[in-house]
Amino acid sequence: MKLYNVKLLTITCEILAQKNIIEILKRHDITGYTTFEVEGNGSRGLRGHGLETEKNVKVEVIIREEKLSGIIEEISRTMFTDFALVLYVSDVGVLRTEKF
Repeated sequence: MKLYNVKLLTITCEILAQKNIIEILKRHDITGYTTFEVEGNGSRGLRGHGLETEKNVKVEVIIREEKLSGIIEEISRTMFTDFALVLYVSDVGVLRTEKF
């Protein structure tokens, strides 16, 4: 079994930023992603409890490295100042590269 190296882009953000993140992904021809609600504590305090607008989501995208920098640049340029957002990249291996 051969694994192919790709990147896992993980974005944890307030739920109000989710729509913007997905729009950025679509502009970069990314159609596959996974989202789910998350809870946690960080520099902005305990998040994920209470009002719907105070919830956090995690968006995960497996992508090829050549698409990564454009997406990261746009997210950091347009969203870091207005939203609570953490973004990180991991190396992962996949079996089917045609999916990404």
